[in-house]
Amino acid sequence: MNLVDRFLQYVKYDTQSDELTNLWPSTPGQMIFAQYLETELKQLGLTDISLDDNGYLMATLEANTDKPVPTIGFIAHLDTSPDLSGHHVSPRIITNYSGGDIVLNADNNTILSPREFPELDHYHGQDLIVTDGTTLLGADDKAGIAEIISAVDYLIQHPEIKHGKIRIAFNPDEEIGQGAHKFDVEKFGCDWAYTMDGGEIGELEFENFNAAVAKITFTGRNVHPGYAKHKMINSMRVANQFMGMLPRWETPEHTEAYEGFYHLVGIHGEVEKTVVTYIIRDHDRDRFERRKKELEHLVRKFNNEFPNSTEIEIKDQYYNMREKIEPVMHIIDVAEQAMRNVGVTPHVVPIRGGTDGAQLSFKGLPCPNIFAGGLNFHGRYEFIPIQSMEKAQQVIVEIIKLVAKQ
Repeated sequence: MNLVDRFLQYVKYDTQSDELTNLWPSTPGQMIFAQYLETELKQLGLTDISLDDNGYLMATLEANTDKPVPTIGFIAHLDTSPDLSGHHVSPRIITNYSGGDIVLNADNNTILSPREFPELDHYHGQDLIVTDGTTLLGADDKAGIAEIISAVDYLIQHPEIKHGKIRIAFNPDEEIGQGAHKFDVEKFGCDWAYTMDGGEIGELEFENFNAAVAKITFTGRNVHPGYAKHKMINSMRVANQFMGMLPRWETPEHTEAYEGFYHLVGIHGEVEKTVVTYIIRDHDRDRFERRKKELEHLVRKFNNEFPNSTEIEIKDQYYNMREKIEPVMHIIDVAEQAMRNVGVTPHVVPIRGGTDGAQLSFKGLPCPNIFAGGLNFHGRYEFIPIQSMEKAQQVIVEIIKLVAKQ
């Protein structure tokens, strides 16, 4: 199979993750897909192929040179987002896109339009893989998997290209923040690696948010409303007062680039008890810590006004990998040079989110993120230009060649 054939085959597998199952991998479809990939890797002739009970698939392309060369890895994730169905994905290819609206589904009037998605105008004359308007596409991150396997296949078909030992890995449950939790870095055995999990062509990322989740519980007192004066404490009203005291403009819908935020992701309440959940994000570690302290300060204020009414639990989720990448910036230099060598302009951007690479970097495996080429992830408007996928495959090959030369 070629690159596009692989991708179209991979998106047939329903691999949505689910944070509520408490299983590993969280859904059976991910293991079924991993088993299919395991068979494909065996057919290609890779070695050291292993698929563990948690759904982590690893394999090796052996070195074809005696020259000492660092062992590098390429990683992508098996799962797709829980945000929209990945069942019965039915992609189609728009060849030589000439601009204008793309009708994804006439029955439900789902239209991919440059008016809402102006990035479409960047891809005139290219071939776009789109959804049928009822599911996501799955380019996040089945495009990354297809690009990695196709790059390895290319190297096997071109033994004149000398390279060191290459490791590849596909892990479950990235979309629910668990992809790196059981990743065996020592077993993977690389000097460094790259996740192929970025977006638009040219993206290169080695900074991400510091992240935490805060659960704030408000305890009230319920009294018959006809006799409640000076007695009732309505926990929902207390929670509403609390939420109104956070900075109005420091929310996802008002921030960009390196600006952090508080994001309200859940409210569940009755008079006697209300639970509010926030995620806290900031690229700067000091500002991140101050955001957590601000929430704790507000909790103390509310307990002064409403004694013993408010509790907070904060859990850190991941940290900005920049501090782990800066000591080994040559791995970014290699990726940038590889992009330029294949005609791609590098676009170094901060990730306004997380990545498996962040957690892996803190586990001892420096792991920046490279574009896979898709856009509008996690929804029915997701699409990917075939030419971007081809460039991503070429970047992988070029990184491998540069590392072997250096």
